[in-house]
Amino acid sequence: MPILDLIPSPTRGEWNIGPFPIRAYAVCIIIGIVVAWWIGTRRYEERGGQPGAIVDVTLWAVPFGIVGGRIYHVLTSAEQYFGPGGDPIRALYVWEGGMGIWGAIAFGALGAWIGAHRAGVRLAPVADALAPAILVAQGIGRLGNWFNHELFGGPTTLPWGLQVSEHAAEQAGYTAGTLFHPTFLYEMIWDFAAAGLLILVDRKWRLGHGRVFALYMVAYSIGRGFIESLRIDTAHTVGGLRLNVWTSIAVGLAGLIAFAVSAARHPGRDSTLYLPGRQPRGEAADAGEAADGEVVAEGEVVAEGEAGEGEAGEGEGGKGEAGEGDGEPAAEPPAGAGAGAAQEGAATQDAADG
Repeated sequence: MPILDLIPSPTRGEWNIGPFPIRAYAVCIIIGIVVAWWIGTRRYEERGGQPGAIVDVTLWAVPFGIVGGRIYHVLTSAEQYFGPGGDPIRALYVWEGGMGIWGAIAFGALGAWIGAHRAGVRLAPVADALAPAILVAQGIGRLGNWFNHELFGGPTTLPWGLQVSEHAAEQAGYTAGTLFHPTFLYEMIWDFAAAGLLILVDRKWRLGHGRVFALYMVAYSIGRGFIESLRIDTAHTVGGLRLNVWTSIAVGLAGLIAFAVSAARHPGRDSTLYLPGRQPRGEAADAGEAADGEVVAEGEVVAEGEAGEGEAGEGEGGKGEAGEGDGEPAAEPPAGAGAGAAQEGAATQDAADG
């Protein structure tokens, strides 16, 4: 007897609490955002950052990402809303599903840049901290497709075939009872596995300067490109491939190039997490001391100006010691100079006595 005959889909994706509807698709997205914030905050703290920075960035990235994801979906499925029989107002019904991930990433990155700039932190370390977290959020968000009976793959006889509603099956052009590839599950597993891989690679090689995010672009694109080819929902095609497959190829190549350039120009981790002049007071003071001074012993910093004055004091002799002419304190003589001056003074005194 097989352990699994099929994967049933939820019978409902919406509940009501009084007059307020609670939609599973939206709940999945919100849970994904919260989990991503938690993971990203921990990873950013491990890099030496302040936890509040991730909140500042998230508050900008999330709304930008939602808007961008919806815009991408509407533009690439315009006939559903503006074609014959379409309803333009439904383009605003985000809870019904339809979030183009590439638009969400592009607009979310813009929002993250704005949030990072306002918080005074560099975007690259934030992106590296959030990269695995974004994958986890995307995996959780795919459960929303399961609740909505959407974005499944072609028919399959595999024991984990997905059972959808009669309406969803007939809309896809198949008879009721047909089982389909559960592409939501494939992508969720891929996203979780890729997130774990990014964390392990980052810990082993201490990646920085945006390289973890570049690997995210590569890893997600590989999985998404394959899974996209299994789907049977209506999509624009170019050269026999779905538009999102071409987008996956382009984003994956861009990630490879970004990783190579970053590794060549900036090996290792980021030296600072902050924009110039935006460091916390303690770190800014430490940075200023290191810039003005020169480390000569463990924990000891000698100002360069002091060293120069000492050398000048050796050459000017009496003027430096007396310090009476201009009222400024004399430079402290170097070691040995005091003994020589004392011997000269003693000899002069002997001559005067004689």
